[in-house]
Amino acid sequence: MKLRLWPIVTSVIVSSVVLFGGWFLYDSLAMENPLSRIVQQQPGIEQSKIDIGSRVVTIELTPKPEANFREIYKSIVEQGSSIIGDREVELVVKDASTAELDRWWSDALFDVAEAMESRHYAAIPAALEAKKAAFPGLQVSTEMDERYVYVHMTDGTHDKFKLLPRKTQTMGVWPNE
Repeated sequence: MKLRLWPIVTSVIVSSVVLFGGWFLYDSLAMENPLSRIVQQQPGIEQSKIDIGSRVVTIELTPKPEANFREIYKSIVEQGSSIIGDREVELVVKDASTAELDRWWSDALFDVAEAMESRHYAAIPAALEAKKAAFPGLQVSTEMDERYVYVHMTDGTHDKFKLLPRKTQTMGVWPNE
């Protein structure tokens, strides 16, 4: 039995194109596009980019100043449950921060990190309010759900959003090299 190279190569190429093309169409038409529409319908979202992985759905958002991330997250998870399935939803925020807002966050970060680590979430608004006195004109609001602590800092024209995961990341063992 003599195998001919040209028909084998052709069938492998055609099969690959059909298989991967079908997978790409399914991923784009049945997964990303509907989820993208759900995200864009959320009030307070200017732009979004979605990456659907096997275990995590990463949604990169550019918010408007009036964005309420607790409601946005809840709405995306509820409306997109058929698309998301059992994957984790991770929000990544691209905001319009300033050096002053970043400095304010840096000053409050130690107290916020301590409250997060000890799971005393009620101490977060108090820590942020205490630091607010050093930076007049800045305002802060905090909210919480079962997944994140949402922090919104603003100076009236610029906003900084922080989503602090309530589930702490565990560190693995570091190899001694």
